[in-house]
Amino acid sequence: MRVLGLDYGSKTVGVAISDPLGITAQPLETIVREQENKLRRTLARIEALVQEYGVTHIVLGLPKNMNNTQGERVEKTMAFKAQLERRTGLPVTLMDERLSTVEASRVLMEGGVRRENRKDVVDQIAAALILNGYLEREQMKAQAEVPAEDQ
Repeated sequence: MRVLGLDYGSKTVGVAISDPLGITAQPLETIVREQENKLRRTLARIEALVQEYGVTHIVLGLPKNMNNTQGERVEKTMAFKAQLERRTGLPVTLMDERLSTVEASRVLMEGGVRRENRKDVVDQIAAALILNGYLEREQMKAQAEVPAEDQ
């Protein structure tokens, strides 16, 4: 069971993939597009990754505002979610992504990645953080469902 994590932005989509057991998330690539509304190539690339890695589920970051309200980016993300579901036929789960890019930048700074190189991978790291949050949540759910005598 492989899960694809996406950090959907206005010009880029950060992509991360889980390991085959669905335990860890690794950054994979950044899909860059020329115009925000041109999604055909982006969707085709995601579809190719779904096939290549045998993805069974997609997790998409939901960019809520810090005060938990939903703005224009949330509307665009919801439209992208619908397109992903139609194009891939896979379930798409939304995960709160507030501060994921800030956290990704911090991780890269702490790792000593030079400023000019950070922009190339920050979206991938953000996607990995979003996906990792989802995987951890699913593992906690699975553990909660195990009867106490089996733990």
